[in-house]
Order: sequence, then C-alpha cells, then structure tokens
Amino acid sequence: MSEGVFEQVRPFNSEKHGPRDVDESTDTYDSIDWLLKNIPNNSGRVGMVGISQPGFHVAESIIDSHPALKAASPQAPTADYYMGDDVYHNGAFMLAANFGFYSAFVPRGDRPEPPQPRLIFDPGTPDLYSFLLNAGPLSSFNQRLFKGDAGYWQEIVDHTNYDDFWKARSLWRFMNNVHCAVLNVGGWYDAEDPVGPLRTFRSVGEKNPGTVNELVMGPWRHGGWARGDGDRLGNVSFGVKAGEFFREKIQFPFFMHYLKDRPGELPKAYMFLTGIDEWRRLDSWPPKDLKPATFYFEKDGGLATVAPSLDVVNAYDEYVSDPNRPVPYVGYIVDGMIAEYTTEDQRFASQRPDVLVYQTEPLTEDLVVAGPINVNLTISSTATDSDFVVKVIDVFPNTYPGLKFQEGQIRLPNAVQMGGYQQLIRGEPFRAKFRNSFEKPEALVPLQPSTIKFDLPDVYHAFRRGHRLMVQVQSSWFPLVDRNPQKFMEIPKAEPSDFQKATQRLFRSRNLSSSITFMQDKRP
Repeated sequence: MSEGVFEQVRPFNSEKHGPRDVDESTDTYDSIDWLLKNIPNNSGRVGMVGISQPGFHVAESIIDSHPALKAASPQAPTADYYMGDDVYHNGAFMLAANFGFYSAFVPRGDRPEPPQPRLIFDPGTPDLYSFLLNAGPLSSFNQRLFKGDAGYWQEIVDHTNYDDFWKARSLWRFMNNVHCAVLNVGGWYDAEDPVGPLRTFRSVGEKNPGTVNELVMGPWRHGGWARGDGDRLGNVSFGVKAGEFFREKIQFPFFMHYLKDRPGELPKAYMFLTGIDEWRRLDSWPPKDLKPATFYFEKDGGLATVAPSLDVVNAYDEYVSDPNRPVPYVGYIVDGMIAEYTTEDQRFASQRPDVLVYQTEPLTEDLVVAGPINVNLTISSTATDSDFVVKVIDVFPNTYPGLKFQEGQIRLPNAVQMGGYQQLIRGEPFRAKFRNSFEKPEALVPLQPSTIKFDLPDVYHAFRRGHRLMVQVQSSWFPLVDRNPQKFMEIPKAEPSDFQKATQRLFRSRNLSSSITFMQDKRP
C-alpha cells in the first residue's frame, strides 16, 4: 500500500504546481502510464467504467485525460454531493441513505494499513421511521451511536451549506481537457445519484465541444443497468429487459468500437421513454423543439394550463406541518432507504391532511415531457424555516389492470391495486432558508409570502391518455430527508424542544401564483 493521506472523496486539484499536487486525475494518468510501460502485449488503448463512487473516480479520471485513455463510462457518478446527488438535495439532508451508508465506514489512519471492518449498528427495530424520529440531534449521532468512529458521517453532517468542502468535490465544475469518448449512464429512478450523469454529460459537452460525449438513461434503480433484466422496479413493470439491452446493445458496442475498432456508432442520447416504455435514439438531450407546458395550482385541488385570472386577493391552500409526525416516504414499515420508493404508490400520502394534492382531469391525449421540471411556489409559513417537498405523480385510470399472479398463487388482501395507482415520477425537497443562496441561508419572515424556485431532475415520461397528472406538496418526507425543526438554526444541532408545528400556505392567485412547468415533446 502506498503512503499518503486518506481523504473522503479526494477533491480535484485545479491548482497543480508540482509532482506532489495529486488527485484522482493524476493518479489515473500515472497508473495508465505505468501499465503501458510494464504490461507486455497491450494494445495501447485503455477503457474505464465505474458506478456510483467508482463512477466519481472515472469522471475525475477523464479530466486532463491520458492520451491512451480512449473510452470511459462514468455511471451514476456523484458529480455534486451537495446539489442533488448522494448527500444533500436543495439544502435538505438525505438522512436514510446516508445513515445506512456513511455511518458504516471507518476512516483509515495516517499509516498504510488494510481497511478497517465496517461499523455494524443495530437499531433494534425494523422501523427506521420510529427509530430516527426519537434518536436525538444528528450532530451527536457519531458519539452516541457509533462511539465516535464514523468520521465520514460527521463530515457530511457538519457541512450543511454549499461551502468549499462540497464545491471542491463538485466535478462538473472541472471537466476540462477530456480527450476520450465518454458514455454517461444513469437511471431515471436512481434514488442516490439522479443528477450526476446528466450534469457530467452537460459539463463535458460545454467544456469539450469536440469530444464524443453520449448519454444513456434507462428505467433503473441505482446501478440497475449492470445486473438483472431491468424490466421492473417495485410495482411498476416496463415490459422491456432494459438492463440486458443496455449491456448487449449499448455498453459492449461502445467499448468494442473505441478499443477494438468494431462498428458500433451510438446516438448522442439513447433514452428510455417511461410510460410508453421504449428506447428512443435522440440527436440531443434534452430533445430539440420542446415547448413549455405550465400547470397552475387551482382551487379544489385542480391543475390548469391557464394562469389564475380572478382578482381573488391572496387565494391559498394551507396545512399544518408537524415535524413530530412527519409524512413518511413510503406507506409501510422499512428498515432503511429502499430503492423502490422512486416508483412507489402515493395514495397513502394523498390521504393525509398535511399533504396538498393537485391534479388534472383525465388526459385526452398523451403528454410527453422531457428534461428538467421547473417548480415555482409562492409560500408563507408561521415558522422561520420549513421544507417544501414537491412530487410529480402519474395517476393510473381506475380501470387499469392489476398485477398478474402465478397459477395457484394466493392474492393477499393487502396486495397493491394498480387501478388508481399514483406512481411517483419525480420528487425533491427544498429547504426554504436556501431560497436565495445555498451558501448563505436566510430565515423566512413569518406570514410573509416568499417565492421558491427550483428544478426537479430531468425526466422522459409519457403521461398516457386517460391518466392524470398529479402534484403533491408537503413539508416533510421522513426518514428519506431529515426533519426540519421549522426554526432557523443549524438543523443537526436541533434538540427535541426545537421542533415546532407550522402553518404553511401555498398561494394560487393572479398576483401570488404557484405552478409547475414541463418541457413538452409533441413529436410522435
């Protein structure tokens, strides 16, 4: 083992002045150089592939890339740990995923040594919702639950703003001098790194206009393209073996083309259109000639394509958010973050009084949307900080056929009914104190209307004729996201007494409106 300092996700060093200024990019360059000189009978061509954290390493390795690196595929790379990938989403801490992941790692010491055994923590219950609800301040988890050994966990909990710690690890900022062909891969239903592949694709394209830079997005969970058929996730079936197709028809031809000169040209974007459930070969992403389609929140839970016109002074809907009774992210008991939540039925949430629900009438024609989804909320709160979670949902017709059962298989009374199923398509939290800056949070002024604007990650989805488009708005999503005490403060330090109820208002008048905007693809 080599000497050096062990560091959690070593950041890219953009100011190199000598041989001791190293990072993943220089390490890869040196490794390739050594291999070429010391491994006999090599072809002189190198390929790289990695998923998730290894995807981060591949993405950093293509910066200032070695001439022999001909093809690289960063798959679900963590392009920005704070802005939408593993750790924070719009300022909100992704609690369940990180509690189960970072809390298990023990940092290595200063001297070369084998990795330490993973920390094993048993909460004593399969109900993570209840356990974390009563576990006390996040800032003290390391000492109280992990005996002070979970240093990596402590780092991510301590950096609640978009500070230099996160910016140095935001690879999309540094994608210069990429000379190899790049195949960016991700899943529409990736619960961990939903924006990494998209952000890497855009950054490589913007900074390296002559480089082969391609994108693949399929109907997968995190890493789902690398194993299994990829034909379903949770209750939702895609009817296509998307994982097998990717491995045989996209990934293998890509590497064979650039490493072995085999024919295998791919489109700029190979994208799986969910809802219709088929692959589309596109010459750009997002597709060209899209048209904005804005849906405004209306009274009685409606969604309308026409902006409010009545002079109703400050019309609004309201609910009481209680952080001591947060909205769960699934409607049943789980012991951690489950990947299937990204297609989960949302009927359990729409029945709660602290969730606002807006929906269209049954669609008379297919609505195909592509690219990011823009959210524009006008809100007020009795609190000085709150979260606002926005979920986009595809509501199936009540007559939609149910799940098929094998002959002789007993259908349990609590088996999911697909008629009226409310499939989550995309959902994201936004922490209100970051509405103007992720570097410098600002308190809400109680009862004063404020605007919150942000984008949900890209989708490529068809809301079919007869389905409804639904939007849900709520102020907790636990334990997927940490609880906001609804008090302007350093949230990891919040004590039980800091958590307080708040009345949230969502405005829907002509002067104070709320809406969601898709980019509509009207091509057949």
